[in-house]
Amino acid sequence: MLALTSACSDRAASRATTAGPAAGTDSAARAPAVPPYDPSRELGALFIDAQMMRVFADSKTLVDATPRRDPAAIADAYLAEKSAADFSMRRFVAREFTPPPVPSVTAPAGSGRTMEQHIADLWPVLTRQADVSDPRSSLLPLPRPYVVPGGRFREVYYWDAYFTMLGLLESDRAEQVGQMLDNFAHLVETVGHIPNANRTYYLSRSQPPCFAAMVGRYAEATDSTRALVYLEAIERELAFWMNGVDSVAPGGAYLRVVRLPDGSVLNRYWDDRAEPRPESFREDFVAAQALPEGAREGFYRNVRAAAESGWDFSSRWMRNPRALTSLETIALAPVDLNSLLYHAERTVAALRRHRDARGDAAAAARYEARANARADALRAHMWDAATGYFYDVRWATGERVTDRPSLAAAAPLYFGIATAEQAAGVADRLQRDFLKPGGFTTTRIRSGQQWDAPNGWPPLQWLAIEGARRYGHTALADTARTRWLTLNRKMYDATGKLTEMYDVWDLSKKAGGGEYPTQDGFGWTNGVALRLLRSP
Repeated sequence: MLALTSACSDRAASRATTAGPAAGTDSAARAPAVPPYDPSRELGALFIDAQMMRVFADSKTLVDATPRRDPAAIADAYLAEKSAADFSMRRFVAREFTPPPVPSVTAPAGSGRTMEQHIADLWPVLTRQADVSDPRSSLLPLPRPYVVPGGRFREVYYWDAYFTMLGLLESDRAEQVGQMLDNFAHLVETVGHIPNANRTYYLSRSQPPCFAAMVGRYAEATDSTRALVYLEAIERELAFWMNGVDSVAPGGAYLRVVRLPDGSVLNRYWDDRAEPRPESFREDFVAAQALPEGAREGFYRNVRAAAESGWDFSSRWMRNPRALTSLETIALAPVDLNSLLYHAERTVAALRRHRDARGDAAAAARYEARANARADALRAHMWDAATGYFYDVRWATGERVTDRPSLAAAAPLYFGIATAEQAAGVADRLQRDFLKPGGFTTTRIRSGQQWDAPNGWPPLQWLAIEGARRYGHTALADTARTRWLTLNRKMYDATGKLTEMYDVWDLSKKAGGGEYPTQDGFGWTNGVALRLLRSP
């Protein structure tokens, strides 16, 4: 079926390494001497068979479950028992694993609590205390408390956290934001980057690099000098994204770095493994069977890269919006990713200058030059004058993907990269094609994937609303803000819940699509709602 069992003994290959603490963390924040386990590597045939038999409705449950004894002993017991006539996989898994808990995040019926009160009550529910290292858990232990999104997302997710922090700061929880930043700095120090989330099975990929933006928000809310604590961590994360830049030829790529035919340097999403995602093993494996055997590794790489993008999944990454197997994620230089990295480079330049230490001025100039070159490339290659919009680019040829416009085009406005003329074009297109009764739609394509129409997502509402506002398109920003908050409140009043996404086309329907049900909680929904409620 899939040759994963041979990797069971290679425990260290997919785990955090032992290293010292990151800046801003306690000495107790060191990575454990015996890192937690990676279920897809250590459970061998049991992992594959249990996932394929769908012992749990959600593939993520098994990789988050805690073995009741040594994983190797469980794997051996499975091989010894599975041929028995009365063997039951469900009974075996129930005997050997403790499933993860799912706390309630629904307001009790008749409680009379407002949406704002509900969000305030949820912060403690969604907060996890500093982790205790457990060698039988896939969780990467973090030294300080953190906020999880909710539902099946029981760990801290990288880009989710930025939008969650917006609400924490509005709730006067700046100390909690600082603790989460310490955790991210700790991950950079011990892992070398910020993973998708703090699980061993996420170590091979990251997520949209929002760390510098988080630090900026924290500094604005507290003291600008507090950002300096995280300077080295931001730089090290940038080094992760830029690894191999000096060796990439025009029209080529290495890991997350790409060079366009004219020599411009940009970035793409990537994953270091080319195999099914452990948390979605069955879904990936089954989908790949529609492809020739030689094409499956490429599919797995593209699936994982799309997961790194946070947009998993969307027609944005698919040559055929009806076929997930047509993903071309690694062939694209995304407009929002490169906007985030521009901002990170500008942030490092500003912090270097602010620190005013010997040699910092020269380093600041280098980062400033990198940011300016990236912005020039983004405006030159991702802007399409004919349609007045920003698009992802196929880096090998420089071709803009104009047939699949998405809300990602708002990112150059949010980070101040667009010219006034470009911003006007994007605002016009947003008004005409993307603004719906409940806010901005992610795309105009109904593919059945969750990052497509008719769904709207909190992080994209924030980027688009504030991007439009930054360039003076206030009426558009105010209209979208009102529609989104009205939808949030309407659904909360009807269900007592705040969910990760909403149907913005038909306000009588619930959002859906993708490989799992819509989750409740929800960290970034709460954060964006609170921030928008208090914005102009």
